[in-house]
Amino acid sequence: MARPNLFRHPNFRKLWIGDTISQFGTQVSQLAIPLVAIIFLKASAFEVALLGTVEFLPFLLFTLPAGAWVDRLQRRPILITGDVGRALCLISIPIAYELGVLTIIQLYVVGFAMGVLTVFFDVSYQSYLPSLVDREQLVEGNAKLQASQSAAQILGPGFGGYLIGVLTAPVAVIVDAVSYLASALFVFTIKGSEPPIPPSTTPRGSRADRLRGFGGEIREGLSFVLRHPYLRMIAGATSSSNLFGNIATGIYLVYVVRVLGLDPLRIGLIFSLGSFGTFAGALVANRIAARIGVGRTIVLAMAINGPSIFLIAIAPVGGAEPFLIASSAIGGFGALVYNVNQVSFRQAITPERMQGRMNATMRFLVWGTIPIGSVISGVLATIFGLSATIWVGAILSFTPVLFLIFSPILSIRKMPSSPEDWAARNEALDAAAAAEPGPPPKI
Repeated sequence: MARPNLFRHPNFRKLWIGDTISQFGTQVSQLAIPLVAIIFLKASAFEVALLGTVEFLPFLLFTLPAGAWVDRLQRRPILITGDVGRALCLISIPIAYELGVLTIIQLYVVGFAMGVLTVFFDVSYQSYLPSLVDREQLVEGNAKLQASQSAAQILGPGFGGYLIGVLTAPVAVIVDAVSYLASALFVFTIKGSEPPIPPSTTPRGSRADRLRGFGGEIREGLSFVLRHPYLRMIAGATSSSNLFGNIATGIYLVYVVRVLGLDPLRIGLIFSLGSFGTFAGALVANRIAARIGVGRTIVLAMAINGPSIFLIAIAPVGGAEPFLIASSAIGGFGALVYNVNQVSFRQAITPERMQGRMNATMRFLVWGTIPIGSVISGVLATIFGLSATIWVGAILSFTPVLFLIFSPILSIRKMPSSPEDWAARNEALDAAAAAEPGPPPKI
């Protein structure tokens, strides 16, 4: 019997609406905050790249323990706290600006605090969806959430560029703060969706015993991902893609403002028009997987990443807009199709008790490389210049797909309906391989 469309799922609909509002607000601050540093504070390329570093540094520092905590707690209160906390962080920027005391240090502090809250929010968010919808609905759910993000990326930057031009960048940040509060309100209205939290395996003895038990839970999550032949390769491809991509994009806004000579309105329009590729990816991500298989979809989507960044490197001064729009569209399409399928696959094969730690470990591995890439970007830009840095990131971005090509991921035809279904599939493969040596059949 077919599952009802998630449009009719009341709890998912609330999560979706709240996320959509938040995504539109995020597009404003993602453009506004770096422009505050570039235009108002006259920050150097390294200082701007450092903004990305401090924002994603918490993914290196706190993601693994966050995963263990998330598996012990109800996820909905964490989501609400994350939204409210980020709203309070953002509102400090326009207040400091109006008082005439805004500095680059405050932007770093806000970025780091936002990153810490986002760590707990994102781990909880990805772990929350499987408790909200059935496994068979994960691709549809992730696709709808990504479609909202895509729509925000289409409309948000242009709107953000306009707001920045009218209100100035620091004041425009208020829009994102309000969007986080709206998201928190919608999540607050979700009722009765989470199963009971399983009893913790952490010892109840001394504090040292509890810490050792907590560390054991973290190690269990790391082991689950790193020993898993599919998750390990997805982590390798995604983390290297983020590393090399951020070498190029860590100084992207500095490059387009100071080398290509673009103003905030044109930058916003470039992001908006380019995001039609992301929106298209959200519409067809599950259709592509149904047509050619989940594994092939994941590999082909990752392969698009390198050429998209190459277009930034070859964009000419005085006519860069078409190249930048195409880069955003192609890269956004590939990233969307890739993320919808690989995230849904990860969620589908992971037992409920491991969801938080699996997602935390993946976040640690794949987002932990972002601050490293940003630092490298700033250093390279300082030594060799902005254009050379873009070229280095573009060339290296052709390589992450190799993790997937030389892995068993291509053998995945359809999305598992449950962790038990996935285990049965692997047992069938093992039995077939034992009976008839040779390449494993594709199921």
